[in-house]
Amino acid sequence: MTIQHPLYREFSHFLKQHFPYKVQKISLHAGFTCPNRDGTLGWGGCTYCNNQTFNPDYCRTDKSITQQLEEGKRFFAHKYPEMKYLAYFQAYTNTYDSLDRLKQRYEEALAVADVVGLVIGTRPDCMPDELLHYLEQLARTTFVLIEYGVESCSDITLRRINRGHTFATAREAVERTAACGLPVGGHFILGLPGETPEQLVQQAKVVSSLPLTTVKLHQLQLIRGTRMAREYEEHPEEFHLFGLESYLALVESYLQRLRPDLVVERFLSQSPKSLLLAPDWGLKNYEFNHLLQKRMKKNGTYQGQLFDSSGI
Repeated sequence: MTIQHPLYREFSHFLKQHFPYKVQKISLHAGFTCPNRDGTLGWGGCTYCNNQTFNPDYCRTDKSITQQLEEGKRFFAHKYPEMKYLAYFQAYTNTYDSLDRLKQRYEEALAVADVVGLVIGTRPDCMPDELLHYLEQLARTTFVLIEYGVESCSDITLRRINRGHTFATAREAVERTAACGLPVGGHFILGLPGETPEQLVQQAKVVSSLPLTTVKLHQLQLIRGTRMAREYEEHPEEFHLFGLESYLALVESYLQRLRPDLVVERFLSQSPKSLLLAPDWGLKNYEFNHLLQKRMKKNGTYQGQLFDSSGI
């Protein structure tokens, strides 16, 4: 009898395990900054960073958390009137403030009708124990997912992109968070300068060694006005920008080596055309997913097919 393997573990299936109804994330800009922008660690942020690339129109700091959530709810409600929502603290570093101010922001979000949990995006060097223990307590009564921007497993790359922390810092933060019983997400950019496709495929084993619940992968995008875009214009030979077919092949190989229980939230980033320098594939997330699934079915591949647990 042939065993049927799922192609990969989808985020929608993960949500179904936690909620008996449809849920949708609503992105928020809570007015936080970043230690890599305010001079604590450095100025100017990571070389690739432009937060305009993922903030929807309703997600603006001149609106309160409640206003942003209510506008986001109206945006999504026409599709599924019975939808519930996760408040997604997305822009910049959403654990970088006093504990009192952070609690006020999170609790304001949870007080909005039909908001059933939090997703908090942050840096691995911005999770003090006091805040982590508060989130551990909060998770006893509501859903809380912490997403860390890890970006790369290479300290050479992390220095080059002015990330301001090491991979060891990321591992320690993920391990502390998982030890508190909280689901933990990790974000990784595929194609950062200096990293070859072969190195990225091998990265899947390192990622699998972390006690992560979810992963987000996306292709490197060069965004106008960033330091990395200037570096590319001056030294394009130092960059490996994936074409669509080569990126599909990379993701397929990456998934084959990824721990089979990891939930894969996404593979693609979509930046506004007005900001995007390269690469421009003109695809939405669901279109990329369809192409990837078609490829994997044709090749008989699936997540974890070549997973090697030795040394993990």
